Amino acid sequence: MTIGAHLREFHGLPVLDFPRPGDPTELPATGSVAWRLRVDEQWESGPSYRRHLLEPFAQKWERFVATVDPAQVKALVVGRWAEYFEVPAEEIVGLLTGAADRFTGLRAVFLGDLVGEESDLAYIQLCDPAPLLEAYPLLEELAARGADTFAPVRHEALRTLRFESGGLPSAVLDGVLGGELPALESLDLWLGVDEYGADITVAQLQPLLDGTLFPRLRHLGLEDSELQDEIAAAVAGAPVVPRLESLSLALGTLTDDGAAALLTGQPLTHLKRLDLHHHFLSDALTERLRAALEPAGTELDLADPQEPEEEEDGEIWRYVANAE
Repeated sequence: MTIGAHLREFHGLPVLDFPRPGDPTELPATGSVAWRLRVDEQWESGPSYRRHLLEPFAQKWERFVATVDPAQVKALVVGRWAEYFEVPAEEIVGLLTGAADRFTGLRAVFLGDLVGEESDLAYIQLCDPAPLLEAYPLLEELAARGADTFAPVRHEALRTLRFESGGLPSAVLDGVLGGELPALESLDLWLGVDEYGADITVAQLQPLLDGTLFPRLRHLGLEDSELQDEIAAAVAGAPVVPRLESLSLALGTLTDDGAAALLTGQPLTHLKRLDLHHHFLSDALTERLRAALEPAGTELDLADPQEPEEEEDGEIWRYVANAE
């Protein structure tokens, strides 16, 4: 499976594409939307009938800065920035960090809003997004799709951190765990599969599960993993869980074994929401989860049930929602 739709909302704001050159679209108030910048393309008519980019990302960025009031921009979404990643992502991050003195109201950045027709998740060539935190000390939300490294930083304002990956390397987790993020309230990690670079073990997650690193953490997502059962078993007794308001173990290969571990572990009825969608649970375990949690008021997401596939050699195959 692959990501099929661009972001529609980010940081509580509707996402709006900054228009193409010459587009007469009337723009809304600068701070009322999350602005998405991505290179546009069009098909040439005639014998060649080939596509070409209307303007480079750097040119679009300059036009954006000259058109809106940078100080009023609250959220930015960076989509496709070049054909086949011919422009290094570092250059795009450099444009954002170089304008930090003008984007004084910026509070949220999403890097890499690409869908499958633009790039498979596993092949997005992103860079370390940590320089954005260094340049924007008031940034509250940072999300990155495809990052394979993250330098540890101290940041006083960051409340939401999200990494989406088909195979999250331990270098990203090391950066998260090694940084100082005292205001962090929400953390989502798509762990992915080893075929695409995932090398994070459940043991490496233990400092996060111990609950001592981020005292304000209220949401934790350990998702899209082929180790989802092992993660569920570790979460079932993790000290961080009692102070969470929401927990997500969605998008992965969760089976009855993992769900049973959750049910026999510490109580989860304090959670406002438990997200397990895209799972491999039996109807019986699904009903047990509902009976245990929904009467207490916990919102339980068990959507998108999956059926395992059997290979010719008899091996049972379960797959995460987002890998390649």
